[in-house]
Amino acid sequence: MAVEPQAAPVKVKKDRRVLRAVLRWTAATVVVAAVGSAAAYGITGMERTDVPGLATESDGRWEYPTIVRPPLPSGSPGPFADSNKAGSHYADLRKLLLPAPKGAKADAALRGEDGWLARKNFLAQYGKADGETMDQLLTDYGLRHIAARGWTVADGTRTRVYLLQFGTATAAYELVTDELANYDSPRYALREAALTERDGQFPDKVSVDEVVRYAYAESKPYGAEQAREACLLAGDTVALVVQSRKGAAPEIPFQQTVVLQSQLLG
Repeated sequence: MAVEPQAAPVKVKKDRRVLRAVLRWTAATVVVAAVGSAAAYGITGMERTDVPGLATESDGRWEYPTIVRPPLPSGSPGPFADSNKAGSHYADLRKLLLPAPKGAKADAALRGEDGWLARKNFLAQYGKADGETMDQLLTDYGLRHIAARGWTVADGTRTRVYLLQFGTATAAYELVTDELANYDSPRYALREAALTERDGQFPDKVSVDEVVRYAYAESKPYGAEQAREACLLAGDTVALVVQSRKGAAPEIPFQQTVVLQSQLLG
């Protein structure tokens, strides 16, 4: 379902045209898809033909509920409006989390307290050294909140979605591009995916306007399980989407989940 485009993107302290040129070559991102208008926007979960490789009834995609962006507080601009110089998401971050698909079992450990996840729980997915470095980076770049949601579906695929909100879009941008994401691999490995490379199966032209995406897949030999992860940058918010499954993590649900979470943040 198409939705009306928002206003021009927020300006950060580096020239926006230069940033776009750099990102075009450093991230697996092409700007094509839909952003919302200004109230409670409906996203119907992507038509099958919207995503290459997702066009058949047996493609393995999950059945998500109808996804609705939460309303903005009265008078607040969207994250990419010209008037929103900080690139802030004024909607409740917890309501910007992708809901679990039909039949999934929720991961209670990610609910946090009143919907906010403790930083130590986010950092626990990294090894000791990387976790300590990441902890300092989150402090240095002014982390405000972490919201998270997780679930497991019948075939054993486990999903974790984390939203990390910072003070400005500039802080989030510099954290991701300078510290966290490389074109070919993340700079800090998850405990479960020590050897990870760019996910070449993720269609480059499947993207969401203004949302930068870095997608990775664990390389062989990956042991009993394989993990896929994506780092998303949208205004003042950084998202981490992780899926893993015994044997191999399926491509289609990962792509679907990442695109839908991107649409909620876009």
